[in-house]
Amino acid sequence: MSNHQGKLVIFSAPSGSGKTTIVKHLVQEIPNLGYSISACTRPRRGRTEEHGKDYYFMSKEEFEQKIRNEEFVEWEQVYPGAYYGTLKSEIQRIWNEGKHVIFDVDVVGGLRIKEYYGEKALAVFVKVKSVEELRKRLLQRQTETDATLETRLAKAEYEMSFENRFDVVLLNEDLEETLQKARDMVKNFLEQK
Repeated sequence: MSNHQGKLVIFSAPSGSGKTTIVKHLVQEIPNLGYSISACTRPRRGRTEEHGKDYYFMSKEEFEQKIRNEEFVEWEQVYPGAYYGTLKSEIQRIWNEGKHVIFDVDVVGGLRIKEYYGEKALAVFVKVKSVEELRKRLLQRQTETDATLETRLAKAEYEMSFENRFDVVLLNEDLEETLQKARDMVKNFLEQK
């Protein structure tokens, strides 16, 4: 087993900022980027989600065992019994393919990964102009009830307070422009020795 090591690119943001769209675009545009699949304990949504593609789905017991074995770079319990995390083995899997790793993670997880890997990681915070703008975007998705919307917005305000701890803040107002900036920024980081 080679211990090949590449770089890591972390995209974090409050829900609704567009980070997932940006990450998907980068994975398509930059061939030597591998997307880090998170582990979680929530059940699959319908038939569309696949184990090992969308998430690594596992039981709460299995997840807790892996926490004890220190198999995660970062993990959190989002609410009682619901865990999400990044497996060290997942990062190694991508490095072994000769690729660099890209993450789409929440703000706290992103900062933990950055802390763990230091200079090898570029941590990007995707920002929208205001909580109002975020509210608009989440409402457009039509997936939120009033209660979940308020919860997400409260979490977003909390997460926005961490932006100055990231290496780069990317303001997402015009998507095309944001994608271009993200592409240039990531390519530059990966090319640096």
